[in-house]
Amino acid sequence: MSTESVLEGLDPEQRAVAEAVQGPVCVLAGAGTGKTRAITHRIAYATLTGVVSPQRVLAVTFTTRAAGELRSRLRLLGAPGVQARTFHAAALRQLTYFWPRVVGGEPPKIIDSKIGLVADAARACRLSLGRTELRDVASEIEWAKVTQHRPEDYPAAAVKAGRRAPAEVVDVARVYAMYEQLRRERNLLDFEGMLELTAAVLTEHREVANQVREQYRHFVVDEFQDVNPLQKMLLDTWLGDRDDLCVVGDPNQTIYSFTGASPSHLLDFTREHPDAKVVRLVRDYRSTPQVVRLANGVMEQAGSGRHKLELVAQREPGPEPLFNEYDDEVAEADDAARRARKLIDEGVPAREIAILYRINAQSETFEAALAAAGVPYVLRGAERFFERPEVREAVVRLRGAARAGADAETDGTGLIMTVRHVLSGAGFSDQPPEGAGAARARWESLAALAQLAEDMAADNPKAALADFVAELEERAAAQHAPPLEGVTLASLHAAKGLEWDAVFLVGLVDGTLPIVYAETPAQVEEERRLLYVGVTRARVHLSLSWALSRSPGGARHRRPSRFLSGLTGKTTTHTPVRADRTKRRAAKGPQPCRVCGRPLTAAVERKLGRCEDCPSELNEELLIALKEWRAQVSAEQKVPAYVVFTDATLQAIAEHSPESMEDLARIPGIGKVKLDRYGDAVLTLCGC
Repeated sequence: MSTESVLEGLDPEQRAVAEAVQGPVCVLAGAGTGKTRAITHRIAYATLTGVVSPQRVLAVTFTTRAAGELRSRLRLLGAPGVQARTFHAAALRQLTYFWPRVVGGEPPKIIDSKIGLVADAARACRLSLGRTELRDVASEIEWAKVTQHRPEDYPAAAVKAGRRAPAEVVDVARVYAMYEQLRRERNLLDFEGMLELTAAVLTEHREVANQVREQYRHFVVDEFQDVNPLQKMLLDTWLGDRDDLCVVGDPNQTIYSFTGASPSHLLDFTREHPDAKVVRLVRDYRSTPQVVRLANGVMEQAGSGRHKLELVAQREPGPEPLFNEYDDEVAEADDAARRARKLIDEGVPAREIAILYRINAQSETFEAALAAAGVPYVLRGAERFFERPEVREAVVRLRGAARAGADAETDGTGLIMTVRHVLSGAGFSDQPPEGAGAARARWESLAALAQLAEDMAADNPKAALADFVAELEERAAAQHAPPLEGVTLASLHAAKGLEWDAVFLVGLVDGTLPIVYAETPAQVEEERRLLYVGVTRARVHLSLSWALSRSPGGARHRRPSRFLSGLTGKTTTHTPVRADRTKRRAAKGPQPCRVCGRPLTAAVERKLGRCEDCPSELNEELLIALKEWRAQVSAEQKVPAYVVFTDATLQAIAEHSPESMEDLARIPGIGKVKLDRYGDAVLTLCGC
């Protein structure tokens, strides 16, 4: 590409970033303003104009997916030699290379998770910790290490920082000390130790530092608001006395302070580098003016802060954000599922819809509601896609087919046909299998690969199988999974960096957002920024909702999040429980077991109307008939069986033997949509 072509299509601020080819440079980039476009074009422009060679550039980000996206864009811009890595990947590469020279012997093994070692340390300290407590102690150890606090310093540091330790701080310190002892004895290295050791090697061995600094002369760091003290120390070690550094970040999206990240590195950049060039990106290309207006409104209520960014919408107008209040969480989930179903029917792909919440525990109610409404969904944060056995097998098959020259001689559809043919050998078929077990999960993985081939063919009709395999290998290295077809369920933290056409922000009540343990003004403001991140994930459709009670029939004592004050306007509506649900939720308090009377809390038990271990009268013949009918409907509608009715719902029907639509509606999991769609057929099977 020519140097001028690299600058074409950039807005004035993006172009200013691209042309600032020598540091120090600070880019304050609001959500949806094209920061990745700006910094990749900057790197490409710098290499094409000869300011720096591609091999001398190190672009650092926080996720392997983001690093992979940077590499892909840079390759298209004519700068394929640029190194784009996470802090940990860059440190591991350097440590592995220099280990034989500066340390020698067997290098330590990198541990992916601390929990096993923390469990051993707790046992050695004669402490009994559950799985959740072990996870929380591991998080405390990570915080202590990234903020450079040793075990003996941890108690005082934790109290000063207002940490909510999962155990007595002195006990956490004891486990931390034992963890470090066991780690050294077993020749193990965690991610924090990897960064610390890399910085130490460069500091103590001048020849190593000189070699690294000769290799990398030009640094770019994305998401700089999320840098923690340990990462900043390593970055400073890489730089030495140079300042050819470009940092990019958004102070409005600082949401990881609890992990040790500090926005002060971004906010104080010009103090550390007084001659730095500062560019502000505020033109929002992602969201409609209505969404942008709400996002700005969220941050207008924040305390005064330096470098506050106010977004300026660039898209055409869209619908106003909706604010909805519900009697209880079940009603909130049911309506979100209904409206997601409506969007899908109107042409919005399921993978372009997301339901976002503050804590993962909120997902269960929405999972049940989506299944009941016949809406497929995907939980973000599950097993890594490219580590699934069926995906590894498929990639091997596709790689072999590419080497054998298995490309079809047609335009666009050739790649699709070839990929589907290869995947059929791994068990892929046009029709999904029945049920929601391992077979269905395997099919969905292969279907995602087939969909990815269709996307590539649409973008480049001349793409060959070898191109597709190269794309898969690059995605695997970056853990950049293809989107699965289903509504995304994710926490607000997990949603950062992503975007959808339609977003439902749910559970927006005081005590959840802000979370109940956000006590200091700084912690509350971080919760506000979390809402801002959620709002700015939406391109067009945005819904914000809350429930006055947790359970149907419960006391309606909750209040909408304080962050919504002054923002809801005239669009707020109170959505009561629908009539068909009112009848079966009239009783106050949790639903009791119809056998022993114990309150039912588990979703499966609420559907059955009894404790799972309580006796019941089950019509086995009816259950068999219902499952056979469900299999037939599932095949006809090309949806998973659980989307028609879950096993628990079928069992509840077989136990209750409903005689009317009213009886059927009283079974949890059967709302109006299910009644309209399947009620007559179910009642016929029941002999009515």
